[in-house]
Amino acid sequence: LAFMLPICFAAFVLSACCLTKGSCISHNELKELKTEFAINLYQHMAEAENRTSLVVSPASVAVSLELLQFGAQGNTFTELRDALGYSIHGNVLVQDFLHVVYEGATGSSSQGTTVQQACSLFVQAGVQLSPRFVAHTVRWVNSSLQQANFSDPNATATQIQEWITSNIGDGDVHSMPLEMAASPLNQVAVVSTTYFKSRWQKKFSFMDTQILPFTTAEGSTLKVPTMHHTAEVNYGQFQTASLEPFSVVELPYIGEKISMFVVLPGHKRTLLSQIESHLSAKAITLWANSLKRMRMDIFLPR
Repeated sequence: LAFMLPICFAAFVLSACCLTKGSCISHNELKELKTEFAINLYQHMAEAENRTSLVVSPASVAVSLELLQFGAQGNTFTELRDALGYSIHGNVLVQDFLHVVYEGATGSSSQGTTVQQACSLFVQAGVQLSPRFVAHTVRWVNSSLQQANFSDPNATATQIQEWITSNIGDGDVHSMPLEMAASPLNQVAVVSTTYFKSRWQKKFSFMDTQILPFTTAEGSTLKVPTMHHTAEVNYGQFQTASLEPFSVVELPYIGEKISMFVVLPGHKRTLLSQIESHLSAKAITLWANSLKRMRMDIFLPR
């Protein structure tokens, strides 16, 4: 990609499993539901953030909503199910299978890639929880239950901060400061972390970093440090339903089990929002299945 335009990328970690929403669904249907959830979450948050830089982990949110389904009933359960697009409520076989899938996908390092996921419920001291819900919680995707004192927001924020720090890698990442306000309504806080660390399959050399122009989403041009290398990558050209052209390049991490997809508008006049509005699970599947090997120059802002 020998020119610099606004870049948008999203990473989706999809698990192969079978869920139920009244009946068993196929592996491909599950992948589509999980990807649609990730896209909907991203689009909703991107709109709220008003085009600022955004990093979001749909996997963390999904695990939290799955966990909450175990203790939900009535309208609350319906809202959780509809938000995710599927239900794990009351199906022991599905719960056991998901547990195995999540354990296999996270918590270990392989070929230089580390993926770790954890979830915790901080519960106001004295609040009684259903024993069945507690049993589900302590075995769901490295989940835990901890007592907290929400009447002391500073102490609770520190407690949560320490838990987050202990669950993100090898201590080489610092979590963001938390702020909490005291309220008699505060009873439970759900906190989920996803830690990902890897190296590119083909590394960018620091010596090849250059100061080059970068076009922002608003159309202005900035001079930024830009990585560069020449490599064979999976690449494709597509267009939206409104005939706006864009390119997609796949940049694999070491081991090639996880990749970053970089989406590049075909014209400077094309807004990222024009492409993002056409994002769907089917579109991403089409990209992944249609890319072709091509040797090219890759430029990415550091």
